[in-house]
Amino acid sequence: MKKTILAMMAVALCALVAYAAAKAKINFEQTSYNFGTIQEAKGPVSHVFEFTNTGNANLVIIDVTAQCGCTRPEFPKQPIAPGKSGKIKVTYNPAGRPGAFDKTVTVKTNGSPSNVRLKIKGAVTPKNKR
Repeated sequence: MKKTILAMMAVALCALVAYAAAKAKINFEQTSYNFGTIQEAKGPVSHVFEFTNTGNANLVIIDVTAQCGCTRPEFPKQPIAPGKSGKIKVTYNPAGRPGAFDKTVTVKTNGSPSNVRLKIKGAVTPKNKR
């Protein structure tokens, strides 16, 4: 009986160690993008940030938040398997925002790192007012 309990505890401990060692890891090709000069009249601009799960467990993008309503992120809702890639599209709306901009989008994951900051910047040329 004691040997059975010890064997079960050893198996449980091994499973726990294996589970703890499995970790997703998000690796972005780039974490910042400069749009340069854009024109307000041409409307929203977008950039796609590509990443790969270089860990050994499924990567889950828990949430992606922008610092203001002028920036809209789109991200995968399904887990990303180890070795697979994904994309986060960030759209900036320049309407009514002439001048320089520098915005941050925060990506929250179940992996390492748990938070990644993506940055976009540029300058908006205002519409001609007639």
